[in-house]
Amino acid sequence: MKPGKSIISALYITAIVISAVIAINTSVSLAENPGSAQPNTQQAIKQVEPQYVCMVTNKLYDKAQIPVVVGDKTYYGCCQMCEAKLKEDPLSRVATDPVSGKEVDKSTAVIGAGPDGQVYYFESVEDLMAFGKTGSK
Repeated sequence: MKPGKSIISALYITAIVISAVIAINTSVSLAENPGSAQPNTQQAIKQVEPQYVCMVTNKLYDKAQIPVVVGDKTYYGCCQMCEAKLKEDPLSRVATDPVSGKEVDKSTAVIGAGPDGQVYYFESVEDLMAFGKTGSK
């Protein structure tokens, strides 16, 4: 065998061995942690306080948002545009519970947030927990 061909053969064999080791390690990891390839949605959604949510963009923030009082209810917005929308647009103040399918007022809803900061509004803590278990969206 020529020297150039033996180097190519050795590299080819090395690539096959490395691929096999990676495949075996991946299989062992999945066998040791069944379901690890699936996100754990039960831990992925958590209940959050309403003052940290912009109820127009439906996003969770690290700091308290602008309180917007409409009648006897308090909503929260992240900026003056969201504040104005909450005051002027009644549809911005309601959402649909993803579990029950019922309309909920954002000022009184139980609010859950995913790891991406997206928020969901629920009629009850039970609906939030059911959503976390099923991962329904």
